Formats: sequence, C-alpha cells, structure tokens
Amino acid sequence: MMADGIKNGVLAVQTLRNNIMASTLLASTAITLSSLIGILVSSSGSGGAAAAIIYGDDSRMVSSVKYFAILVCFLIAFLFNVQSIRYYSHVSFLITVPPSKPGEGHSQCYVSRALNRASYFWSLGLRAFYFSFPLFLWTFGPIPMFLCCCIMIFTLYFLDTATSDADTSLFLSLPRTPRSVEEGCSPINQGSSKV
Repeated sequence: MMADGIKNGVLAVQTLRNNIMASTLLASTAITLSSLIGILVSSSGSGGAAAAIIYGDDSRMVSSVKYFAILVCFLIAFLFNVQSIRYYSHVSFLITVPPSKPGEGHSQCYVSRALNRASYFWSLGLRAFYFSFPLFLWTFGPIPMFLCCCIMIFTLYFLDTATSDADTSLFLSLPRTPRSVEEGCSPINQGSSKV
C-alpha cells in the first residue's frame, strides 16, 4: 500500500476500518458481559431451582470464584481488544506516510510491525473469548467444562495448524519480499548501524 497508495489506498483503509470495527465489537461485548456478570454476582442468592441443574459444589463461595474467573477472562479480552484498536488506529495513520529513503529509517517495517502487533492483540482477545466458554460451563459443573475443553482443544488444533497443501499454497505463491527489506526489518538491525 505504501509503495502505490493510489491503487491500494481505499482497500487498505477499508480493511483497517473493518478490523477496528471487529475489535470494537469484541471489546464492547466483553465489557457488557463483564457488567452483566457483576450484576449477576451481586444479586445472586441461594436459589433452589438453579441448584437443581448444577452438578457439584454450589456453595456461595465456589459460585463467586467461578463468576470472578469469567469476569477476569472478559476483562482481559476487553484489554486485548482495546490494544488491538490502538494499534490498528496507529497503522491507519502511518499507512499514509510515504516510504522512507534508504538510510533514513524503516517506515514500512515499522508499519508492518504495528499491524502485526494489532493482529496479535486481536488474536489474544479472541482467545480470551474462547477461554470463557469452558469457564461459563464450569458454572454448571465439572463435566460440561471438561467436555467443552475437549471440544475446544480439538477445534483450536485444526484452526491453528495447516493440514493440507491447499492451506499453505497461498503463502507459497505470494511474491517474496526483497532481501534488503527483510534485513531492514530484522530485530538485529533495529539499533544503530554504527559499530
């Protein structure tokens, strides 16, 4: 995008806007669910009908620990998504900066690192949401939590690994980055070039 802003400018800005919108939706969902859990904990009493569907210890202290664990999970998801919004917004400003001349810095590398950080925080926020499913089912007992953990492990294994050549062929067919750009983005060359 930075090399040819006229052709790819609208696509890059729309993609960043969509990522910001997705992160905003996840962050607002996390904080809303945190508020609902806070209300649930503060107003929950020892109900007889609710105790019938819970297998295991249903004391007030254990229930508070379970709800607190879910609350912490949603607050962590909120914080990760806010960081993702921060980095995506930063990239949306940086993407309009023209490429730097050799020897003046690595603006393309800086933008790509910021974009990777935004994607990383978005991924961590989404993982916190995934982790909240077993915690939620923990409120109904250890067996639903165990089943959800098994399903989650199976699902995340297939989401995180490339299982066929079709998955990796897209990455192999992409044009390679010139060697000079790769060297400029390496962590070794981040400091001063003087010895």
